[in-house]
Formats: sequence, structure tokens, C-alpha cells
Amino acid sequence: MQLFFLLRRKPIQYFLFGLLLLAAGPLAYTFWDMPSVDSLPDTVLIPSVRITDRNGRLLYEIIPQEGGRNTVLSVENLSQCLKDATIAVEDKNFYTNPGVDLTGIIRALWINLRGGETIAGGSTITQQVARNLLMDEDERMERTLRRKLREAVLAWQMTRKLSKDEILALYLNQINYGGMAYGVEAASQTYFGKPASELLLPECALIAGLPQAPGVYNPFTNPDLAKNRQIIVLGVMEKEGYITPEERLSAEKTPLSFNPDPYPIEAPHFIWIIKNQLDQLTADGLLSSQQSLVVRTTLDLDAQHLAEETIKRRIDAFKQENETLSYNVNNAALVALDPHNGEILALVGSADFFDESIDGALNMATSPRQTGSAFKPFVYALALDPTRSNAWTVATPILDVSTTFTLRDGTPYTPVNYDGL
Repeated sequence: MQLFFLLRRKPIQYFLFGLLLLAAGPLAYTFWDMPSVDSLPDTVLIPSVRITDRNGRLLYEIIPQEGGRNTVLSVENLSQCLKDATIAVEDKNFYTNPGVDLTGIIRALWINLRGGETIAGGSTITQQVARNLLMDEDERMERTLRRKLREAVLAWQMTRKLSKDEILALYLNQINYGGMAYGVEAASQTYFGKPASELLLPECALIAGLPQAPGVYNPFTNPDLAKNRQIIVLGVMEKEGYITPEERLSAEKTPLSFNPDPYPIEAPHFIWIIKNQLDQLTADGLLSSQQSLVVRTTLDLDAQHLAEETIKRRIDAFKQENETLSYNVNNAALVALDPHNGEILALVGSADFFDESIDGALNMATSPRQTGSAFKPFVYALALDPTRSNAWTVATPILDVSTTFTLRDGTPYTPVNYDGL
């Protein structure tokens, strides 16, 4: 009787308590293994390694096979134009929302209650950062209410922990822009061949429009679609008050100059030497394959270009001077050192690295071969060393005649000049 009396007196409370018990299971399943925003990484990408000459000019960028080109920028080095374009097209309420698109969450709940599939899209910038940096690949691919709720909670926690500019920097440093470019710096270098800090409004609008569908809007493969997307972004920027109508029209009419060589390589034989050294340092545990590196070398790019031009010019001249002779000279190498410290200023391993007919990829500057007359100064230097008891002097007579030497195995050896005399 007492139990019946309690149930009659407090039916609503017990009903709510029952609902709470029913909800406890799904809630525990949804949130029990949530990742922590305290362990938020700058990026989940393996960063690129940039190799530069002695003056900081890019020679080559080693792009990891597991991801793509990526260079992390600080908040201070992010272009305001690029930030404005991104916020306008991706999350216009970024600076005022709690990190979560409440309308999108409610829509997902409603679709789920009706038994439909939770659709993607509509995520805030903060939600996208939470999804990409804190969730594993399998969970990121889910189209479920559970993932949407977990993403929202993580985004809300992130907003309470980080400033909006810090969150925006995380987004701009890791989002996929297509063309193997992750992050705005990589995108700027890939598509326009310059740092992201130097992007102009038309370029910012194009790059900001890429993340929605990087493969579709890639300007290298779909220039018309990329242009249409840029115009849409510029229109949204005007609507949100970031630019004036005049600025929009001017940006739309400005022709874009794309990078003709998005993946350049300078001094390829030298680069391969550096890359092998980096691989060895990594294998020895002295470098981490997960860290972002800028390797400044001793090479002088101006000297390198001069050396390459000299090699090609001398080979062409030699062929013309000896066109009736069958010397078959079609390759050469050159190394220029700083005599004060031995630093490599230029290294040309062949006349053309990419010419298979001359085995251009073979580094003739380091491959073992006969030294020829290049070794004579070292022999003479030793012979003229005054500290030797039998040192030569400038007065020592040397017979310029054919001479036969007997090798250790008894074989006679008679050196001859290049022309056979």
C-alpha cells in the first residue's frame, strides 16, 4: 500500500527518473571515451621538410607520402584577408557562436528521431577542427548522431579553452586545399608560388573556397569551376561586410597567375645528398619524422644556376669545336667550394638530371671514377713539400718522355695522354 501511495503522489517524478535511467545508457555510450581537448595537437599531419639555400630560398620540399605538403603558421603570420574570406564562407558567426551550430545539432536530432541518416555539412570551423584533430579516421567518416554530438561537445570545450584566433589558426593550418596541399601556407605555395602572408584578395577568395570540395575546385584541373567558386566567396564577403562592392568587382576581374611549377626542385643531386643525410639522422634517432623542419644549406642558388649554365655551355662548345672527332663528351660535373671553410656553394652532378640518355640522375660529382689530370696538383704538391728529405724544387729536371711502370703484380703500365700520345 505504501508503494502504491508513493506512486500516486509522485508519478511525474518517477516517470522522469525512469526516463533518466533509460537515457543513461545511450549517453554513457556516446560520451564515455571522449578525447581530451587538453591533448589537442597543432596538426595530425606529418609536416613537410623544406630545404633552402644559404639565403633561405626554397630548393625542395619533401612531401610525406602519408599526407601532403604542410607548413604550420603562427596566428600572427596569417593573412587577415584569408581569415576574413574563410570565416565569411565557412562560419559567418565564428567569433560569436559557442563553437557549435545549434541549428545543425537540432536538425540532426530531428532526422535521427525520424529514422533518417544524419547528413554531413553545416559544421562550424571549431567543429571541423575538433573532428579533424581529436577524432580518429574511422569516427571522422561516420555519419551518425553520436559523432555529431561528440563533435559538438568537443567544439564547445575547445571554445572555452582556446581563443578564437587560436582555433582559426588550427583550422587554417590543417584543412585540405587539394593538390596535396594541407594548410594555407602549402596551398599558397602550391597554387601561387608565394607565402600565404603575401596573398591578395582575389587569391584569398579562391583558396578560401577550396575546402568545400578540394578535388572539384582545384584550379589546375578545373579552372572554370575554381573561378565560379571564387566569385561565390567574393559575393559572400561583400554580403558579410568584409569588402565593398567595388572591391568585389575588381577582384572578380583580376586575372589570376598560377604557379607554373608547383613542385619545384633545384640542385637535384645536392638535394638527394641532403635527403640521405636527413634519413640517416632520423634512423639514428637524432631527428623526429614528425617534426616540421627547415633545413638551411650552404648552397648559393645564384652560384648553382651559374654552375649549371657553365656546364651546358662548355659541353655545347666542346661538341662544336670537336665535331669531327668521336670523343662522345655529353656530360660533366662541377663542385664549387668556399676555400675559407669548405662549404659547398654549388654542386652539379650532371648536365641534366632528368636526361636518361646520359644517365643524368647519376651524380658524377660523387661517383667513383678516374681522377685524371685533376689529381696532378696533389701529386706535385707532395713532391714539392719542403719538409720531405728528397723534395723536388723548381730546378729539379723532369723528363717528359714515355715511361713504363711495373705494378705490384708485375704487369707493366705505360700512361698516355688523352690524345693517345
